[in-house]
Amino acid sequence: MALHSPRPHPVSQKAMLRVSAGRALDMRAHLRVTSGGLLAIGGLVSSILLSTAVLVGVATRHLSHRNRP
Repeated sequence: MALHSPRPHPVSQKAMLRVSAGRALDMRAHLRVTSGGLLAIGGLVSSILLSTAVLVGVATRHLSHRNRP
């Protein structure tokens, strides 16, 4: 029976954000994303941009015809 070695942890990207405003506000955020997560985020952002472009195109398609005197 062969022993399987444990799967290595996927390589991840790490980021930290700290926002301070005077004495009243001190916020911190930590983020860790794998390469698959970065791919998913890229897909979501591109789909949002494409859908926005389609909505603007549909909303302004007949705009010049309506504004004629």
